[in-house]
Amino acid sequence: MRRRIDARLWWLLAAAGGASLAWLAVTVGLIAVTLEPEARQRMLDLLGDRWGFVLLMWLLGMAGIAWALQRAFDIAVHPWRRLAEEARVLLTADPAPALRERGPADVRRVAQLFNQLVQQREAWRAQLDERVREAARHIEQEKSRLAALMSELTQSVVVCNRDGRILLYNNRARLQFRALSPGPSQIAGGEWIGLGRSIYTVFDRALIAHALDNIAQRLRRGAAHPSAQFVTTTRSGQLLRVQVAPVRDTAGDSVGEAPLAGFVLVLDNITREVEQAAAREQLWLELTEGARRALANVRAALEVLELPEADPALRARLLDVAREEVTGLSERLQRGVADGAALWSSQWPMEDMLGADLVAALQRRLADLPGLEVGCGPVAPDVWLRIDSFSLLQLIATLGRRLHDERGVERLQLRLQRVPPAAARGAQVHLDVVWPHAGDEGALSALMGWELDPLRVGDAGTAYSARDVIERHGAALWVECDQAAGEAFFRLLLPAAEPADAAPVAAALVRPAADSRPEFYDFDLFRVSPATQALDDVPLEQLSYTVFDTETTGLNPSEGDEIIQIGATRIVNGRLLRHESFEQLVNPRRTIPRASIPIHGITPEMVADQPDITQVLPAFHAFARDTVLVAHNAAFDMRFLQLKEKTTGVVFDQPVLDTLLLSAVVHPEQPSHRLEEIAERFGIDVIGRHTALGDAIVTAEVFLRLIPLLQQQGIRTLGEARRAAERTYYARLTY
Repeated sequence: MRRRIDARLWWLLAAAGGASLAWLAVTVGLIAVTLEPEARQRMLDLLGDRWGFVLLMWLLGMAGIAWALQRAFDIAVHPWRRLAEEARVLLTADPAPALRERGPADVRRVAQLFNQLVQQREAWRAQLDERVREAARHIEQEKSRLAALMSELTQSVVVCNRDGRILLYNNRARLQFRALSPGPSQIAGGEWIGLGRSIYTVFDRALIAHALDNIAQRLRRGAAHPSAQFVTTTRSGQLLRVQVAPVRDTAGDSVGEAPLAGFVLVLDNITREVEQAAAREQLWLELTEGARRALANVRAALEVLELPEADPALRARLLDVAREEVTGLSERLQRGVADGAALWSSQWPMEDMLGADLVAALQRRLADLPGLEVGCGPVAPDVWLRIDSFSLLQLIATLGRRLHDERGVERLQLRLQRVPPAAARGAQVHLDVVWPHAGDEGALSALMGWELDPLRVGDAGTAYSARDVIERHGAALWVECDQAAGEAFFRLLLPAAEPADAAPVAAALVRPAADSRPEFYDFDLFRVSPATQALDDVPLEQLSYTVFDTETTGLNPSEGDEIIQIGATRIVNGRLLRHESFEQLVNPRRTIPRASIPIHGITPEMVADQPDITQVLPAFHAFARDTVLVAHNAAFDMRFLQLKEKTTGVVFDQPVLDTLLLSAVVHPEQPSHRLEEIAERFGIDVIGRHTALGDAIVTAEVFLRLIPLLQQQGIRTLGEARRAAERTYYARLTY
């Protein structure tokens, strides 16, 4: 985009034009005064039809003056002003980017001096930071321990401030909210949980308020560790048991008087437990009521059959009735036993485990048996199992012990392989315990008579048998002999499982391992409550932002172009939360022009199975709830959203800030405000350009750099930033 011509140039040009006209008039007047009247008249007659030529020469002269002034500004004014704008960034950027050495020689020399001073400042700052880090190292250790503890907890934990704004949550809570969300799978749960979000979008405010009232009453009565709990239903129909505990303000004089600074929620999804309890109750009713009816009918039939005067035909019919009732009762009992076994097995503590880890644990366990050598055969590296690892270890250890003690086997091998899809019903896995064997297959049948014997742990027996473990896992066990390979093996057929915490990650945005821990905590939110202030009067650094970008089929939203990807990230308390992101492909229900594919890299095949905008936009609307929207060239993206308001039923009515306009506010002398140019000025690495999430993250980084520069100009609140942006030249752009 071309910038406007400097207003001062117009004033100088106007002054030059006025001065030249005045000089011309004075010159002509002086000549006229020195001439005789006849000579003066001849001069006027001579110029009478040549005034147009004089005007043309004046205009040509003015054009030359304008060109000279523009060149003078380009050489002697604009480079210095651009240098001043870029140097102002050095006051707020951390780390400070190097100034670009461009323009006239004097400007380049000054830029070099600035860069040398910045290098010295950065060196001193690094020394100071190292001393501060050394002094506060134990605080960082405690912080890291807390983050690690929260991320590894098996329970879902959410901590909120008094306003119900989330200020801490762990990985288990994020996964649980994902499972509860009805939104598109790639971003499910992201629209509900996040730093600064309101917990009341998930739970009824009255439920938590009632629990907090009970806790406050118990605190006043002197309870040391009060808590409350309730059961509620989520929008997706799941049942949650929620335990509420207080976070007390340390400023209180005593435990009972300390006011609540917030509260902790511990969440348990009890949907499956309730369903199992209902199934057990239904099974019990079916067995008891069915048996009662059948026994009553059989008893009535027997009473009639005992009568000596009973008709033979009636006797035959009653015998049929009794036979049918007894048969039906037997079938119901068999079904009840099977259903009861399934319900019983579902109560065992199953866990997700990588198959390779299970094989390694089995190898270590079997290696404890004296005289037994245990090796490892082919093991599929990406197989996950949902198992009770303890009982399964006991089962395989018992197999190994029996083979060693009864058959004299001295060498075992463990294998774990996927069952080919054509030969399996669903995803299944073969776990083999292999030993050398060259005898007949009939000798192997004796090995299968022990399924009902209790398994052993050391010298003690367990309360369950091999058959119990097999049925518990929905598995199957048999023994086979491979004469060609000279081996025999027990084969355990197990159902495979997907890891519960698997989540897609954009390859272009993967962060280094050293910075891989999600930013799940921000205690500063205890002290901030923007909901109590008028939004336009809130300081920029106290607001929560959703920074977003869209990829589209083209550049004309009013002519049928559609969104094909939405990406967004969040800024809370001046911190970019990269892991709280929204990234979703969208099926545009139209063709994607071939010319645009090299730009965004999205092909028709990639969006063919994706949800359309009617599903994605409500989820994004929930993700951006209670935040200020931020985008680069926001008019373009907002136009696409506005055109879908009637179709999707959602309206984005929150305030919007545009980094293009804000860049023009703080750097009016810069020739370009493209996202790449701004990022280069701030020293920001551009990763994942022309992907929606990649551009959103770069835009967020730019926005964080702009806030202190706006504050230097006295622009501190949202309202002031919006009004300043509206006054820029680029605010005229519409789509």
